[in-house]
Amino acid sequence: MSKTIRIGCAAGFYGDSQLSARQLVDKGNIDYLVFDYLAEITMAILAKQKAKDDNMGFALDFVTVAMKDVLADCAAKGIKVVANAGGVNVPACIAALEQLCRSQNLDLKIGGVYGDDLLGREDLPVAEMVENQTGEALPGKLASMNAYLGARPIADALAAGADVVVTGRVVDSAVMLGPLLHEFGWGEADYDLLAQGSLCGHVIECGAQCTGGNYTDWHTVPDFSDISYPIAEVSADGSFVISIPEGSGGLATVGSVGEQILYEIGDPGNYLLPDVACDFSNVQLEQVGVDQVRVSGARGRAPGNRYKVCATWRDGFQIKGCIMIGGLRALDKARTALEAWVKRVRDHYAANGIPDFREVNLEYLGAEHTFGPHATSAARGTREVVAKFGLHHDDPAALQFAANEMVYLGTSGVPGFYGLGGGRVRPGALMRVHSTLIDKSFITVTVQVGEALIAEHPYLTETESEPVPKYRLAVDEPDSSGDTVQVSLEQLAFARSGDKGNNANIGVLARDAAYLPYIHRQLTAQAVEDYFSYLVQGEVERFELPGMGAFNFFLTEALGGGGAASVRTDAQGKSMAQQLLSIEITVPAGLV
Repeated sequence: MSKTIRIGCAAGFYGDSQLSARQLVDKGNIDYLVFDYLAEITMAILAKQKAKDDNMGFALDFVTVAMKDVLADCAAKGIKVVANAGGVNVPACIAALEQLCRSQNLDLKIGGVYGDDLLGREDLPVAEMVENQTGEALPGKLASMNAYLGARPIADALAAGADVVVTGRVVDSAVMLGPLLHEFGWGEADYDLLAQGSLCGHVIECGAQCTGGNYTDWHTVPDFSDISYPIAEVSADGSFVISIPEGSGGLATVGSVGEQILYEIGDPGNYLLPDVACDFSNVQLEQVGVDQVRVSGARGRAPGNRYKVCATWRDGFQIKGCIMIGGLRALDKARTALEAWVKRVRDHYAANGIPDFREVNLEYLGAEHTFGPHATSAARGTREVVAKFGLHHDDPAALQFAANEMVYLGTSGVPGFYGLGGGRVRPGALMRVHSTLIDKSFITVTVQVGEALIAEHPYLTETESEPVPKYRLAVDEPDSSGDTVQVSLEQLAFARSGDKGNNANIGVLARDAAYLPYIHRQLTAQAVEDYFSYLVQGEVERFELPGMGAFNFFLTEALGGGGAASVRTDAQGKSMAQQLLSIEITVPAGLV
């Protein structure tokens, strides 16, 4: 029971640091090095690559950069590697790794987990695969379609002796939970342990986001140039301690870890994964040392026999770009310029029988445009603006005409136009996401180690539990006597926001239990909905996490389509928490 496993996460997305793996291997004293590369649109990009070349379709940088640098040292130190780098072509990723091993004279077993790629299958229950939120039918022509597999196939590959395991689309936390299943022998019905292991994966799956990256108190991070990638030291009871590599420049605090727990979740009591349905509502955080945070208290229950499926499809085309304008009345000049350009192009469309844009999005960065009605008067009077545009149309030629015509503003528009940000833009596909469910019996999962097929069958979990009702924080009635002051939410709480398709979430974690009654009373779902009324088309729901003294706000239809389907500047809601932190909360004078 005293055994612990140390896992370091070196990537939170495809394109993360090229130096993180080396930091963890050299300074982390880790047992496992894991990478989380895949997002919905990444799968569409990889599928497009594979369609052009049968040897592509995986995270190439994993092999040519990360593993090329550290694989020999991992072998020497006995560090095993797990990554969802296989994308839509796990066998090709295995072959590339085996070639790397030969070039470095390494005798390692390379394992793979796949079966998640559903594109082109004709035996699927298409009529049942409606979109989870909207109920819309599955589109006919897809760019990618993948089921989110679980952690047990990864554990099976490790049990078969794999030194490196690459997967296709698995839930992000599975690359951490798989090693824990293998090392601790947790059973399929050890739901609380599975929930804790999944929580561990959720905390470190985004790399440095739990150790200083995107942290509300960013000014306390010692050295962003040497930001720490996280280490989770996990015990057999599922509890774990988040820490950083010795001498690195990040941090691990209750705030940094707590923010990440709240990141990109919906209902914290019903966080559904293939191996377990998790309840994070009563998770406990404890600062047990400098840059050491202990996490415990997740609960689990039976997950049911369905996988989430994500399909991507092209819905026309888009262009995004920007121009820079300076001088007095910069905001007014920028608006005049972009609106004149859009009208000029629309007039041309109308005169030539070309359909109108499907969406036009104009934003003025530097003038606090993303704050909507909450922008300050000082910002509106700025003397320099980046005027950003996003246009959606079904015809790429129509968009190319618009992009080319914009340049006329250089000599035929307002003064102070001094450049195009990034040069003249070209149309690209506007990709939408269709999220649905499928019975696990439709998915045959292949576990391969070297040339041997270790498993080739569905991973079924027939039992399904009832959802957990909403939790409520037990807070005292706020003290309304005496003098009061208004302070920013940032003085009372940490916050982080993210995206789930076209929805956004904002997690808010109180800095002190004494602040909770005031946040609880004033930062209601309605208050948040009102604050973001200029962005949010759906509703806002508030969830409460008694264990952490935290709230999660789930904002539906908040991102203009979300991800690659949105022509907004902040298509993933990353700035929404920062905006909300400026809202004012009334508290007793002297409380803060």
